Amino acid sequence: MKQRKPLVALGLLGPTLDAGRGEKRWQRWRPTLGLHLQDDLLIDRFEMLHQRRFDKLAQGIANDIAAVSPQTQVRSRYIEFSDPWDFEDVYGALWSFARDYPWRPEDEDYLVHITTGTHVAQICLFLLAESRHMPARLVQTQPAPRHGPGDQRSAEEVAASVAGVHSIIDLDLSRYDKLASRFAEERAAGAAFLTAGIQTRSPSFAALVARMEQVAAATRAPILLGGPTGAGKTVLARRIFELKKQRNLIDGPFVELNCATVRGDGAASVLFGHRKGAFTGAIADRAGLLKRADGGVLFLDEIGELGLDEQAMLLRAIEDKTFIPLGSDSPILSDFQLIAGSNRDLRQGVHAGSFREDLLARIDLWTFTLPGLSERREDIEPNIDLELERFGQEHGKRVQFNREARSRFLRFALEPSATWNANFRDLGAAITRMATLASGGRIDERLVEEEIPRLRQQWTPKPDSEARTQNAADILSETLGPAAATELDHFDAVQLAEVIRICRRSRSCSEAGRELFAVSRHKRRSTNDSDRLQKYLARFGLSWQQLQDSENNHP
Repeated sequence: MKQRKPLVALGLLGPTLDAGRGEKRWQRWRPTLGLHLQDDLLIDRFEMLHQRRFDKLAQGIANDIAAVSPQTQVRSRYIEFSDPWDFEDVYGALWSFARDYPWRPEDEDYLVHITTGTHVAQICLFLLAESRHMPARLVQTQPAPRHGPGDQRSAEEVAASVAGVHSIIDLDLSRYDKLASRFAEERAAGAAFLTAGIQTRSPSFAALVARMEQVAAATRAPILLGGPTGAGKTVLARRIFELKKQRNLIDGPFVELNCATVRGDGAASVLFGHRKGAFTGAIADRAGLLKRADGGVLFLDEIGELGLDEQAMLLRAIEDKTFIPLGSDSPILSDFQLIAGSNRDLRQGVHAGSFREDLLARIDLWTFTLPGLSERREDIEPNIDLELERFGQEHGKRVQFNREARSRFLRFALEPSATWNANFRDLGAAITRMATLASGGRIDERLVEEEIPRLRQQWTPKPDSEARTQNAADILSETLGPAAATELDHFDAVQLAEVIRICRRSRSCSEAGRELFAVSRHKRRSTNDSDRLQKYLARFGLSWQQLQDSENNHP
């Protein structure tokens, strides 16, 4: 037979409910004593939490427990707080106790008695047990029902009344099948809600969205959405907002800004507002987007485009929930959740000095990198249907592919050469063009064959004048230096020069990698084109940032 673990109970001494003197104290219910009179609770040790000023009462209760439950060891534990109704004060004291207590859940079972103490203390004990700072179940006691006046009760009824009754609450919700299934259903519904604007058959993307739903429902900490342009960052940011609004987690608006569209004083004014006369053209006060987002969600797309001064002001607003408008001396309060978007690697921005490291550390707590459409080719077909449905809603016209046209467009869309550089924006534009020209509401093969060359041309890089005139030797000499360039084998020289050309005209390392590895990437279990490209460049002592800097500085 499995041996019973020692049972340890912890509870606050109740200065009012537990008090009592003389023989009459044995005629009334006292919760701490009643806990030790329960026939089916064999408590081996009781940790009695109390303030020093109640030492005398604590000693009296310990003596009474010894009289009714001699096997129970009673220990006094001091908990000091100045105001029993001050949540921060009480929680801090109980949290410190829970942190320092030598819990041994593998060797002992624990109960936390939540009947005594103020309501504030009871709530604090509940929270600490629910968060597993106290790895315990909750136990609540109460007087037994009375069936008549005290002088008409039998000795057995008096004893039962003094003992009272108890109930145990286990906060491990995983043990409750119905509750667990409800929470699972809610999480699944939340994940489906988030992807309502982006259809997916990709297991990895579905898992990413499920985790995003979990985070969105649990915290107001900043969220960083990475990934290429057109991958769906704006759609998901708005769906996160709508999900939080639906669950009454926020009550403010959704406010968004593409940071690439503002610069200098204009950026600071748009974000933080200004006072009249703060700068030339400031003819009236302006509240700014941070104030508008108070209580809601602020989505800053392409956050890496913000200047360093605006980044510093944003960091303070996130940490202190205050900011100072341009031309003002008075701070403004705004409590918003930040969702940031970026198609760039912000860590590279930190290394280059264009992005603040402390701001990245603050917004990088929850980062979700959305894959581009070329990395989710299984999602192309369901999103074709979604785009057709969207077109129908916007134009009041139902359009469909005929069978042959749909098959032809899908074959093209799934080819490795279909790079989908702008991701869902490319797909949406293609469907819109074909649907607009479809006569009788049917997209036929002729329209598909017209659209395919248009997309291919759109994805073909436009060589700049430098790329047309420079040969491989010039590119390598300029990038590596004349001496190092002459030490390369001809094979390596030709290959490296082409890689450098593509890197210089690409907007991001990931975009360059997708073009360079367009075929082989689909034969790999996992694709990280950016990492693969950077490792190749490192063989020659180069980095992506070096190539970008040389391109920007080249006359």
